[in-house]
Order: sequence, then C-alpha cells, then structure tokens
Amino acid sequence: MWPAAFLGIALALISLIGRSSWGAALVGFAFGLSFYLFQVSWTSLYLGPVPWIALSVLESLFVAGGGVLIALAYRWLPQVGGSQWVRLIALPLVVAGLWCVREAATGSIPYGGFPWGRAALSQSESPFAEVVSWIGSTGLGFVMVAIVAGIIEWIRLAGWRRPVTAVPAVLLIAATALVPAWQTTPAGELRVASVQGDGPAGYFDEREPGDVLAAQLAATEPILDVPGIDVLLWPEGGSDIDPTRNEWAASVFDRLGETLDAPIVLNTVTTEDDLYFNSSLLWRAGEGAVDRFDKRNPVPFGEYIPDRWFFDAIAGDLTGLIQRGYTAGTNAPVFDLGDAVTGLAICFDVIYDEVMWEGARDGAQLYMLQTNNADFRGTDENEQQLAIARLRAVETGRSVVNISTVGTSQVIDPAGRTIDSLPAYEPGAMVTDVELRDGLTPSVVLGASVPLVISIGSLAALVAAGLIARRRSRDRGDDEPDVSSAA
Repeated sequence: MWPAAFLGIALALISLIGRSSWGAALVGFAFGLSFYLFQVSWTSLYLGPVPWIALSVLESLFVAGGGVLIALAYRWLPQVGGSQWVRLIALPLVVAGLWCVREAATGSIPYGGFPWGRAALSQSESPFAEVVSWIGSTGLGFVMVAIVAGIIEWIRLAGWRRPVTAVPAVLLIAATALVPAWQTTPAGELRVASVQGDGPAGYFDEREPGDVLAAQLAATEPILDVPGIDVLLWPEGGSDIDPTRNEWAASVFDRLGETLDAPIVLNTVTTEDDLYFNSSLLWRAGEGAVDRFDKRNPVPFGEYIPDRWFFDAIAGDLTGLIQRGYTAGTNAPVFDLGDAVTGLAICFDVIYDEVMWEGARDGAQLYMLQTNNADFRGTDENEQQLAIARLRAVETGRSVVNISTVGTSQVIDPAGRTIDSLPAYEPGAMVTDVELRDGLTPSVVLGASVPLVISIGSLAALVAAGLIARRRSRDRGDDEPDVSSAA
C-alpha cells in the first residue's frame, strides 16, 4: 500500500515539530519501534523474540537520533530568514536530507548495517518508482520526504491564502510522478530456465544430505525437453552438496548441463583455506565450475556471529546455533554466460546498492538474484524482498530473475513489471525469454555520490542554520539557545 508510506512520514514529521531534543529522541524511538517491530517480525519465526526485539531496538535508536536532527532543523531553519520561502523550500529539503542521513546510518553500521526498510522501498509499484533510475533509492526517499515536509509547511503557513506558495510542492510532486524511467538499450533476449524446488532448505528443516538437491532436480525434470534454453538458474542453497568437492554431485550437474546443452548457475557452500563461503557457481558440463561469486554481505547473526566472544557470553544458546561462519566474498558479481553477461546478488546482497551498481558497471545485461526464504515461510519477508528486487530492475534498467528455494519467484522486466512467476511454497520451473539491456542509468553512473551529497549537504545546512540562529539570538540579547529545550 504505497500511499501509506507518505502518511507514515507525515505523522513522524508532525510529531517532531517543536520538540525538545530529548522529546524528539523519545518520539523517534517510539516511531522506530512501531515501524521495525511490525516490519521485521519474521525474524522471530524460528529464533523467538530476542533477535526480533534486539534488531528493532537497535534500529530504533538510529531513528531516535534522526528525530533529534529533524527537530533541530524545524527549530533552526525558520530563524535563518524571515521569508516564508525558507520554510517552503529550504526546510523541507533539509528535513528530507536528514531523514536520508538516518537511513544511511542504519544501512551501514554496525556490521554492514541493515538497509531493509528505507522509505523508497515502499514504492516499487507506485508512480514514483521510475525516479530510482535517475537518483537511486536514497534519491527517491529524499524526494518522498521533501514532498511530505513541503506540504506540512504549506499547511502550517496557511498557504491556501496565497495559492502561489503551493508551487514548490506541486512542481516536486509533478516532476516525481511524471519523470520517465531512463531507457537502457535493448540487446536481444536470453531464454532462462529458473527452478524453485521447495525442498527442505530451512535452517531447522529435517533433512539428509542431498535432499535439497533432489528436490531441485525433481522440479527441473519437467523442463528438460524444452528446446532452446540458454541457462539454467537455481536458487540460493539449491545444492546442499558442493559439486567442487563431491564427484557424484559434479556428475549430476555435468549430466544436467549436457541434457540442456546450457550452463548452470547454482549455489552451494564452498570452502577455501578453512573459510566457508556462500557461493554461486557457473557450471559447464565437462568443465566444472568455471566462475564463482561469493556472497558479499553474509547476514550477521544469521550466517556468521560478529564479535562472537561477546555475544556468546550474553546469548550463547542462540549464537551456538550458528556453528559455521561465512566469509564475505570479494569476487566480481557477474558471470559471462557466453550469450550474455548476468549480474548476481545472493539474498541479503540485494539490499546493498554497491553490489547492484557494480554488476551493471561490469557489463551485466540482466540480473539473476538467488535467495532462500525457507526460514520465513508464511511471513511477509519474501514479499518485502521481492519489492526490493522489482525496484532494482527499474533502478538499473535491467530484467531481474528472482529465484527462491520456496518463493516468491518472479521474472521482472526493466520497467518493474512481472512477466513470469511461480506460486510460493510449491515446486515449479519457469522458462522465460528475458530481455537483455545495455547501457547505464544515471543512478548507476552517479552511484554513491547521490547519498553522499544529500547527507553532507543536509548536515552542513543544519550546522549553518544552528550557527546563524545562535548568532541572531545573541544579537537580540536573548539567552543562548538551549538545544535541549523546546522552540
């Protein structure tokens, strides 16, 4: 329900106007809890309330800090100049930038951060989604908050008495809704077979070695006679036996590749120098694994335990469940399939901008996103991840094949439209002619410069406004402004 995001932002901003710094922190914390406790409730499905509450509280602390910054902006910016245009233009832009500063913090610290839940990710099916091809998710989030903050100030100033004062907000809304997505260049098609095995791929599923592989093979069987397949794609964890270390598994993929006369993109656990990796392999019959991509962003407390000595001491029963820690990969997130170059991201990787941008810059003409949602059956987690994948298609101007062990699996075109899909929690396979694209969108070209400019610009503007407000207070002979008191 993408319009609800604007209402949520509005309520958050209104509640911060006129607050003291401590009051803003408490309001921000309450807002953060109400948001994260609902959004990531799926984290409690198997591990209970401790990880769910801990993650929600941690992220809410960042929201609390962001609330303080926004409250200071509402206090200081109106003191910069007496013109109402400062409040109608400058204030909404600074508030929006500070919202993005908070999102940047939650998306980067600690342990790589948790970018899940950025404002822009709510808009994958909205008229504003195409903006991400120009300025990325951070840019779209900035525009969303600026629109809401602009409308709030227009109402606070009784702008209906002077209709011209609505121009900034109206222009921003029109530009955001009407801007077309950047058009990348069509470069042919690739027939992709993607398989959802619905095997026992969850962390606590009862299984024997090879059961997940067997489920994937069974789901692949109906498409073995389909002509013209260019590549076979399996999801994250699709092979629970590493074919680079097991001759029988290697022979299985060799036979499969020979039958299809196509390369296979599979995922398994690999080892190297006593290190474990969540790896995607490009397998060619008779040649084996000719390329490998290791997951860039293993999930902290899911795929490895950071600072294990500390967390073992306070939650040993939970951390003890994670016996094997995965190492972050460094290899390029692309495979040369022969007929095309595909970009790659493994599950949690999809929420990190840099992985997706790097793939496009390295020549990806489509994306193959492999994921395993088996630990979150029956929750909204897979739909949230699919929304992110859909927005990535628009952002990069590329088709996306999002394949999961259990669903939701879909093929998405560069405009963000679903062109093929499989029901969740059922085995099945898709054979889809996927459009290839060349060229880079402005979002990919600009990359990290957009969030950097927004963050630095808004923080600099806040500091400048604070200094000006302080100086003017002294010039008037007022007591020094107390940043912890109400305006």
